[in-house]
Amino acid sequence: MTTLRPLGPSDLEVFPLALGGNVFGWTADREQSFAVLDAYTAAGGNFIDTADAYSHWVPGNQGGESETVLGQWLAARGNRSDVVIATKVGAHPAYKGLSARTVKAAAEESLRRLGTDYIDLYYTHYDDPSVPVEEFITALDELVRSGKVRAIAASNITAERLQESLDFSDREGLVRYVALQPHYNLVSRDTYEGPLQEVASRSGLAAVPYYALASGFLTGKYRPGSEVDSARAQKAGEYLATERGRRVLAALDEVAKAHDAQVATVALAWLAAQPTVAAPIASARTVEQLPALLAVADLELTGAEVAALTAAAA
Repeated sequence: MTTLRPLGPSDLEVFPLALGGNVFGWTADREQSFAVLDAYTAAGGNFIDTADAYSHWVPGNQGGESETVLGQWLAARGNRSDVVIATKVGAHPAYKGLSARTVKAAAEESLRRLGTDYIDLYYTHYDDPSVPVEEFITALDELVRSGKVRAIAASNITAERLQESLDFSDREGLVRYVALQPHYNLVSRDTYEGPLQEVASRSGLAAVPYYALASGFLTGKYRPGSEVDSARAQKAGEYLATERGRRVLAALDEVAKAHDAQVATVALAWLAAQPTVAAPIASARTVEQLPALLAVADLELTGAEVAALTAAAA
């Protein structure tokens, strides 16, 4: 049985792999999404990440499709108390930004779509520099005090604004961020390492990295001369065109071979071994894609292996 990890200073305990919900209602239809969710939870998974904006970019979609599918699954399975649901505010076309009014209205819409009366972890999806931290932290505090949200987190925020938000919470005795969702993986380290990671570490925040597999590049399925039918193939191909990308793939292959593991599992295990990281996020469009992701819970890399991968990604 995989040990759940504490999510920063909160009372939330999560599986070491968060299941990304961006594909629900997009590249995975309702039936496929239910199958993936069933398989993830059957394996002990309990941490599901979505956003009110998913997937408004798809022609015909408006945003909220992922939450709706997830809400239907929760209702069908009757397992709301068994899972930690994370969703986000600030990027839905009808609820853009972080004004107090927007934050509260968007939360009500997310609760409605999810078919629940509480959100376990509520992220500010993107910082909104036009809104003082005092305004959105106070709005989030009201949601927590009313029981509609259990804990709050931030994504896509600078180290300075994150620190400013934490300082305000501490000064006023209001709810405080417990987690941070940064863009972070073996081929994108400077998007987290440095000042942002330092604030998270100093403040006891848990990191829940997105793009953990670099748009699929770190699964190892993209190789020179190969063609992959995927909505993300172009982005993954860009990594393959760099010397660092090829160096990282070679290092991943070596470690994967030593553990008889999938390349994706090793990439996630490197991330899971980094300071502050509680659970990387990865999504699966099909049940067949899940085992390599779930295996991160049982793969522990040696110090030498972590160092070799880190050096390859320099």
